[in-house]
Formats: sequence, C-alpha cells, structure tokens
Amino acid sequence: MSARLRSAVPAALILPGFLLVAGLFVWPVAQLVATSFGDRAGALVHYVKIFTEPTYLRVVGRTLLLSAQTAMLCVLLGYPLAYQLNRAGGIGKAVILVCILIPFWTNLLVRTYGWIILLNPQGVINGVLRQLGLIEGAVPLVYNTTGVLIGMTQIMLPYMVLPLAAVMSRLDPAVMRAARSLGASPAQAFLKVYVPLTLPGVLGGFLLVFMLSLGFFVVPAILGGPRDLLLAQLIEFNINQTLNWPFAAALSTVLLAATVTLYWIGDRFFGLGRLWGAR
Repeated sequence: MSARLRSAVPAALILPGFLLVAGLFVWPVAQLVATSFGDRAGALVHYVKIFTEPTYLRVVGRTLLLSAQTAMLCVLLGYPLAYQLNRAGGIGKAVILVCILIPFWTNLLVRTYGWIILLNPQGVINGVLRQLGLIEGAVPLVYNTTGVLIGMTQIMLPYMVLPLAAVMSRLDPAVMRAARSLGASPAQAFLKVYVPLTLPGVLGGFLLVFMLSLGFFVVPAILGGPRDLLLAQLIEFNINQTLNWPFAAALSTVLLAATVTLYWIGDRFFGLGRLWGAR
C-alpha cells in the first residue's frame, strides 16, 4: 500500500498544474479551433479565404517579412552585444546586463510611446540630424514600417542576446587558443571557429525572435501606419469591428499553427529548447 501511495505522489503533484493548463489553455484553444471550422458555408471557407484572397495573403506575407526582418536585425545587433557580454569582466558585464534588462522590464506601452517621442518629425532624432546639417526637413521614422521595425527590434533584442550569451558562455576558451596556436589570425579564428560553434545558438535565437514577432500587436498598432496591418491587428479588427469571430478564429489558428511548427523545427534541428536549459 505504501508503495502505491509513493507512486501516486508524482501524479498528485502534477494534477493541479495539469488541470490549470487544461482549463485555461487547452480548452479555450480547442474552442477557438472548433469555431474556425463552424461556419455554415463550409468548414474550410475561412481558410480558403485566407490563402486565396490577395488582401489576406498580403497581410500574412507582411507579417512573415516583418518578423524575419526583426529577427535578422536582432542577430546583427545582438551577436556583438552577446559576444562582449561574454567577454566582459564583472563591472562591464553588470553594465551591459543593466542596459539590456531595464528596458526589458519596462512596460511595453511606455517603451512604444517613448519611441514616438524619439522618432516623430519634431522628435529628438530628427532634431539632432537637423542640428548636424545632415537633413533639412524630417526623415519619416514613425507611423510606417521603419518605426515598426525599430520598436520591434528594441523589444525583441533581449530574447536574442541572453540565450546567445548563454550559448557562448558554454564554449571552451581552449578551442580559440588552439586555433591561434595552429596559425590562425584572430579574425580567422573568430570567423572559422567561433562563429560556426555559436551558429546553432544564432539559428535558435533567430527562430525564437521570429516566432514571438509573429503575434505582435501593440508596436505595429502604435508605431505603424495604415499600410502596416499585421496578422494580430487583423484578428483584433475581425473580433471588435466586424464581429466575424469564425474568421478571426481561423486567423488565430493559422498563427498558432505557424508558431507551433516553427517551435518544433527550432527544437528538433537547432536545439531551441536547450537555450533555456531544457533537455
């Protein structure tokens, strides 16, 4: 009897969390997917509309393109930052972490409206450029795709830097010393040894940022223009404006399926789950 009780303890500990996830996530998602197939005109009518009508195809394509651009910018900006974070000493590492984490902990709306102050035609950035004589009028940096990319990149950058720095910290420094001892220059050792060893972390971070960027709503809604409609905004429009809930559910299901597929690809081929310690 005691052996049976001991074997039941793990299940008893897991049960509350399982019920919570099932009730607050699995069941609502199942209802969402069921709603997307519940139209009288046909079960797949909304999915056919999404993938055949040019208007919705443009929204899907724009969402994918902006997410990929954001992920690429995060790689270009995050790789040298993660490299320096890994090489810095105690004080330098603390300063870099503070610069990364304080914006990361700041409210999303505050950060987004802060970019309006910086990017608007009469804002700080245009003012500095005019003072330097680089421009005469104003550079359009907000309420367009440029503003969306700047805002999304700033918000998503920690999701690239921190996992990539963790991957870099696990590399054996003796590998670089061995490359140098065999005649490689510092640049050759970095490009031919260090970068290939960190490439799985780069690819995993790219997919992580790309996945999270697919569902962005606040930044495109505030910093974007009328031509920068993304998938999350289209879902919100069909829920609150047109009240077309089955179509909104179909859009949400497509977004969910894309995110799950990307996560599976990242975990299966690039070890995405290991970026935060999973085995």
